[in-house]
Amino acid sequence: MSTDITKSVVVPLDGSPIALKSLNYLLLVFGTQHNLVLNLFHVVPSGPPILVEESKKDPNMARQIRDLESRNKQIAAKALTAGKKVLLDKGVKEENVKIVEFKKRVGIARDICGWSEKKTMDAIVLSTHGRSRMEAFFMGETACKVMELSLICPVWMIKGDVRSKPVLIAIDNSENALRAVDRAAFMLSGTDCPVTLFYSKRSLGRFFSSDVVAPMTDLETMWKSAAGREIAPYMQKAKEMLIKAGLSESQISTRVVDGSRSAAADILDAARQFGCGTIVMGRRGATNVKSYTMGSVSRKVLQDYKDAALWLVP
Repeated sequence: MSTDITKSVVVPLDGSPIALKSLNYLLLVFGTQHNLVLNLFHVVPSGPPILVEESKKDPNMARQIRDLESRNKQIAAKALTAGKKVLLDKGVKEENVKIVEFKKRVGIARDICGWSEKKTMDAIVLSTHGRSRMEAFFMGETACKVMELSLICPVWMIKGDVRSKPVLIAIDNSENALRAVDRAAFMLSGTDCPVTLFYSKRSLGRFFSSDVVAPMTDLETMWKSAAGREIAPYMQKAKEMLIKAGLSESQISTRVVDGSRSAAADILDAARQFGCGTIVMGRRGATNVKSYTMGSVSRKVLQDYKDAALWLVP
């Protein structure tokens, strides 16, 4: 794959220092010369429809509505200008930085997702607070809603300060996992980020109580051996996808480990052990239950990761 292919991400900004951390992360992974278009996005609030209708009857109210809208546009311009300045000061080409002031239509999260889908963005990049709970995401509940509503575009959640470039891609025997690899391969092509393909073999302790499993060591050994054989073609396919996208074989490593009772904990432990600042995973796992927006493993990783970026691929 040519590294000249243009990639585009949307970065919602609200004027807070937390939101600007998304830009620092993108500079870490892609640098300043990568062919990446950064769409700095701000949803400009609009007055309640009832109030707008009433203002048509009252010139004084109409003036106040106009003043309010003017101040909202000033806030948007300030947030977007600050973001653009960060990027230009670091050496990003001006033509790769786009400013989008979007007047609110449905709701902030829905407008972000709708615009990103319409413009076929490759990712929505959101910063979060350093705490682990979803209610602490920046812009209140917006990031949580974006995660739920974005059924096509991958969402990258940046929590805390990300300082390391290596990437961990969590694999299982699902098509969703291979879609995550495909999107990661496309986005990471042309970068020098080391990539680890990771799989945690499920322990029988995830299915039975430890009291039952403990005496049955032979069964546990057989189970893990079978699990290793089952994941092997998926790991090979994932590696081939990365190489085909343009990553060098020396960038890629694979790790298959004996898992604990928690796949999410295994993924987080591996990311820390290998010094990975980015975790990539499918939003749903092997069960692929489409009635749920997220799988149990991705939800637990989302709750507990810190000082890292989490790429969740629908």
